[in-house]
Amino acid sequence: MALCEDGAVVGSISGGCIEDDLIHRFTTANAGKDEIRSLPSGPPTFISYGVTAEEAHRFGLPCGGTLELLLEYDPDAISLGELVQRLEQGQLMRRTVRLFDGTVTLDASLGAPYVDATEVVNTFGPEYRMLLIGAGQLTEYLATMGLFSGFAVTVCDPREQYRGGWNVPGAQVLTGMPDDVVMAFKPDRRSCIVALTHDPKLDDLALLEALNSKAFYIGAIGSRRNNAARRQRMIDHFEETEESLARLRGPIGLYIGSKTPAEIAVSVMAEILAVKNEVILPQEMDVARAKDGGAPRSSDVVGDHSDGGAAE
Repeated sequence: MALCEDGAVVGSISGGCIEDDLIHRFTTANAGKDEIRSLPSGPPTFISYGVTAEEAHRFGLPCGGTLELLLEYDPDAISLGELVQRLEQGQLMRRTVRLFDGTVTLDASLGAPYVDATEVVNTFGPEYRMLLIGAGQLTEYLATMGLFSGFAVTVCDPREQYRGGWNVPGAQVLTGMPDDVVMAFKPDRRSCIVALTHDPKLDDLALLEALNSKAFYIGAIGSRRNNAARRQRMIDHFEETEESLARLRGPIGLYIGSKTPAEIAVSVMAEILAVKNEVILPQEMDVARAKDGGAPRSSDVVGDHSDGGAAE
């Protein structure tokens, strides 16, 4: 989290009370009428929250838990900019803060984070990336969710009529053919690729290229029937096998009864995050299994007669 003298904040620590306390401690917003308060300077210092049960309750921390923060005063903006730039280039970076004087060093070597009497070492990146094929309404919702979930989002659609209405700041839009874009994207283990056009000419070739990569998530929109037909096309015409298609997800998303594009995007984003975080999901959350097995709905309990849709 970054904090300015006037109380402006970028980022977060706990999502609430701790941020408020830091603002109260260190900004001009809490100075007296004739007092001018400025942020401290000098070497970094540590501050702890939740040491006592009363503090843990006050700041919303689990009773007995603690949160220890390193406060860096007057951080070097050039060094921070270099870190961001190298993360955006897909690099894994190690950042070392020398406690004696706050000197920061960056290097690309791999190592576990640690804290000792002389320095604090953290590892960052490389950033997670999301490549979406198709620039329709569902993609706008999913791209927005990807951005606020910390992904660098790229959207590919060679169809001008779809790109014309695109309006998601922060997402890069490319116009090449999807299979070429996938190759140039060079998906790694921090990449996910989702095909959303419903057009086999665009989706299939992109998915085939994606399956040759280390992307942690590869999926395509479509009903159970359409996904079965896609898999059969790849087997019949592209010499794929059931084994080589094992990583291809579809129907994508978690079974939450989604109907609208926004709800389907929530379903898909939830599945992407679950795979990213290596969460084993209950079988009942799988869309195809739930639809085939007639998954229970709230209407079975409370008498709601709404249709239980899925992310298809």
